[in-house]
Amino acid sequence: MTTIHATALVEDGAQLGENVSIGPFCQVGANVSLGDGVKLRSHVLIEGHTSLGANSEVHAFACLGGPPQHLGYQGEDTKLIIGDKTVIREHVTMHPGTAQGRGETRVGANGFFMAGSHVAHDCIVGDHVVFANGATLGGHVTIEDYVFMGGLCAVHQFCRIGAYAFVGGMAGVPTDVIPYGSVFGNHAHLAGLNIVGMKRRGMARAVIHELRAAYRLLFAEEGTFQERLADVAERFKDTGEVMRIVDFIRADTSRPLCTPQD
Repeated sequence: MTTIHATALVEDGAQLGENVSIGPFCQVGANVSLGDGVKLRSHVLIEGHTSLGANSEVHAFACLGGPPQHLGYQGEDTKLIIGDKTVIREHVTMHPGTAQGRGETRVGANGFFMAGSHVAHDCIVGDHVVFANGATLGGHVTIEDYVFMGGLCAVHQFCRIGAYAFVGGMAGVPTDVIPYGSVFGNHAHLAGLNIVGMKRRGMARAVIHELRAAYRLLFAEEGTFQERLADVAERFKDTGEVMRIVDFIRADTSRPLCTPQD
């Protein structure tokens, strides 16, 4: 059974699934869709064309779907789409897309967004991500699956963070981070692979060994980077995890690649 606290405001037109719980002093806009089992704790604001997936939970003072922080935004009907089983803690902000961008912001399923973290306009965020307190994305950022974002880190507009990567606390990231990479510092530099994260996800020891070997070859001193990339692609062509890195690097992008510190 859906329950709405007497002090909550749910505008006409809002779509509520089954067994939704809306706590005290929440506000849900007319173009909002809440999936089955969604729980809004208290003082939650959800507005705009926002869709929140089933069995998600939102805590106090989170603001979802408000106007993007973009000077060119003129009130267009852009979207924010959030996947199932997402936990959004206190004071989190997530904004919809812009007409100048892709027109929508997408956040995957099973994410955990700690207090004060921010997802900007036109971002794409994958599944099973963790954003620690205050982690911040600029506009048009892509975060792939299973990424861990450390507290108070910040990612520059249009950057990509590859799957299973780890971004250290307070890191400023102006460049693309390879899948499985681990970066630290301001400005951030590549400090190796996210071995701890891979082990936690149950990755086989043999695969981790292959990734380590590929990493050493890719960032060796001999030859040019493109020559080393070609060598990695040939030597590890049958290792899907390594080829994920190769494909990530070869993809068209507007940002340089995060590399080890000299």
